[in-house]
Amino acid sequence: MNILILNWRDKDHPFSGGAEIVTMEHAKGWIKRGHNITWFTSWYPGAKHEEYVDGIRMIRQAGSLTVYPAAMLYVLLYSHEHDLIIDEVHGFPFFSAFFTKKPVVVFIHEIAGEIWDFMYPFPINVIGKFVEKHYFWFYRHCLFWTDASSTVEELVKRGIQRRQCTAIPCPISVDKTRDNEQKAENRKEKIPTYLFVSRVVKMKGIEEIIKAFSFIAREQKTAKLWIVGGGEGAYIQELKTMIEEYGVANRVKFFGNVSERRKFQLMSRAHLVLHASVKEGWGLVVLEAASVGTPAIVYNVSGLRDVVRNGKTGIVLEENNAKEMAREAIMLINNKKKYEDFQKNGLLWAKSLTWEKATQKSMVLLEDVRSKS
Repeated sequence: MNILILNWRDKDHPFSGGAEIVTMEHAKGWIKRGHNITWFTSWYPGAKHEEYVDGIRMIRQAGSLTVYPAAMLYVLLYSHEHDLIIDEVHGFPFFSAFFTKKPVVVFIHEIAGEIWDFMYPFPINVIGKFVEKHYFWFYRHCLFWTDASSTVEELVKRGIQRRQCTAIPCPISVDKTRDNEQKAENRKEKIPTYLFVSRVVKMKGIEEIIKAFSFIAREQKTAKLWIVGGGEGAYIQELKTMIEEYGVANRVKFFGNVSERRKFQLMSRAHLVLHASVKEGWGLVVLEAASVGTPAIVYNVSGLRDVVRNGKTGIVLEENNAKEMAREAIMLINNKKKYEDFQKNGLLWAKSLTWEKATQKSMVLLEDVRSKS
C-alpha cells in the first residue's frame, strides 16, 4: 500500500512528543512489510522540506497550525496517489475524510477535553472544546485507532461505535545496546527517591507531585524528588517558589531535558515514579520506568490507568489528590515484599509489549480497512 500519514509534527520536530515516536515506530514496521509511507507534517527552522527518514518520505510545509490547511490542499491534490490515509489527531483532526474518498483511519492518542483549559487561554480553549465536541461527525464512518482502552470508552461516549475502535498498547523503544548498561545501573538510591518525568507544564500535574512530595517529606526526613523534563522558564520559576514555600527546596532537583540514556539511569535509581497528569494517551514514561524496576503511583485518569496494572505493577489512586498519593507512596516504600512484587511484575509487563506485536496489529488494521474500501 501507499500510506499517507497526516501529523502536525514529526519525531525530529523540536516540540515532538511520545505520539510522534509511536507513529514513527509503526511506520517503520510497515516499511519492513513492504509498504510505502509518506508523512505530511509541519516545517521547522533547520528542517528539510522533503527528505527520506528511515525509508519514510517526509514532506514538511507550513507551521504547526497552518499545516492543517496545507494538508487539506495536499489531500485534495494528491490523495489519488495513496491507498489509505492516517489522520492523526492532536486536539484537531485534518478533516481529510471531507476532502477525499480514500479510506481514512483516525489515529487519536487522547481526546483533549479539559486539557484545552490547561494549555490555552480564553477564547481558544472554548473554541477548541467546541470543535472537538463536534468534529467526530465527519468521521462517523471511519475506523478509530488509539493507544488505550480508556480512550475507546471516551470515543464511544462521543458517538463512535465500539466496533469502529481499536486500542493497540505502546511498547517502549529501548536501544538494546543499552540494556546491559541499564541493568548495571539499576541500583536504587540509599534514601527514598521520587521521580517526575514529563514536560514541565501544568497539565502534566507537576504541581500535584510537588504537593504530594511535601507530605512525603514530613514523614521521610531524607526523601528527595527529581524532576526531569523541560518547560518554560517563567513556569519553572513559579514551581521553585512553590517548593520554597513548602520548605523542601533543598530536597528537590530539576534536571531539565536529558538524553534517553540519562533518563533511564535516573529512572533505574529512583524508587517510585509519580504521575498526576490531567490525561494521557498512554503514559509511556511509566512503562519505561517499569522496564528498569521502578513502579509508579498515578492519578486515575485516561492513559495512566491503562499503562499501570493496578495492584500488580503500581498503584492507580482511588482519589486523585496529593495526600492520597503521598500516603500510598510511603506505604509502598515501607512494604518491601509488595514493592519487589511490583518490580517483578512491571518488568514482565514491559517485556510483554513489543513493537513486533504492535506493528503487526496496526498492519492488520490497515489492511482490513483497505480491503473493505
